[in-house]
Amino acid sequence: MKNDELICIVGPTACGKTSVATRLAARLSAEIISGDSRQVYRGMDIGTGKDLDDYTVTTINEHGERQTVSIPYHLIDIVPAGTRYNLFEFVKDFDAAFTDITQRGKRAILCGGTGLYVESVIKGYEIIPVAEDSQLREQLKNKSLQELQDIVKEKGGTPHNKLDTVARAVRAIEIMNHKEEVQADCRERKLQTPKSIVFGINISRETRRQRISQRLKFRLENGLIEEVNRLLRQGITADDLIYYGLEYKYVTLHCIGKLSYDEMYKQLEIAIHQFAKRQMTWLRGMERRGTNIIWINGEKEKEEIVEEILSHCK
Repeated sequence: MKNDELICIVGPTACGKTSVATRLAARLSAEIISGDSRQVYRGMDIGTGKDLDDYTVTTINEHGERQTVSIPYHLIDIVPAGTRYNLFEFVKDFDAAFTDITQRGKRAILCGGTGLYVESVIKGYEIIPVAEDSQLREQLKNKSLQELQDIVKEKGGTPHNKLDTVARAVRAIEIMNHKEEVQADCRERKLQTPKSIVFGINISRETRRQRISQRLKFRLENGLIEEVNRLLRQGITADDLIYYGLEYKYVTLHCIGKLSYDEMYKQLEIAIHQFAKRQMTWLRGMERRGTNIIWINGEKEKEEIVEEILSHCK
């Protein structure tokens, strides 16, 4: 496999993508580009599951000696919390990172669970930035989330958006209006794209549900609530944190007194399970749209998974 060919590691949350990708990177002397829409934010560590400890890998060299390798990573901690990173910025930042890695003679591994981000890269979608429309936002400001979602459906829907907040729904309408004005879907315009091989880490639904629940409990007991409170103290608004969804949405609602701990836990656990299901739905959709995903059993030992991936990367 040539250095300018991209390896992609995808799969639902809690499938073990990061630990597989870092072990693979250690074997290939590769660098990782994150394909996660929330790991770009500094200070949002526990809730986004950055798992930076996984980027230090212990391997056995050809002499049978143990050695520790630090895996370089890109597109993690690149913007401040409270900002709103988007697909257009990701495509631009990915291109810069991939070019830098390959020009230095290294291989790149794209690892992440944001299916739209991964697909935009391997399909070469050119994303046109859409500015905020203050007049439209004024017109929509008093509408409920349900009313906004109805407008989205009337316009044909946006399957890549998780429209669970007013801000997300307004942004979706903004983008669809822009597309109507230019009478073209920006995704029909292609950028030059690297040759890619895509591996999906798959685990059973029961294993996934068990891992999600165990991980959520661990994160809540090991600093997630404190992380959200720290972000609030730093001046990031509750609305901005809620915008990020999942852990930040529900834990913020708990921290500002709108949900009890038990309510927060139950609602968040359900939301993460639903999110994982949507991730798998997106990946199956990628296959229908022409992306070949080589599925790997994620319940095997990590080194066994890496060996299987390497067998395809000759």
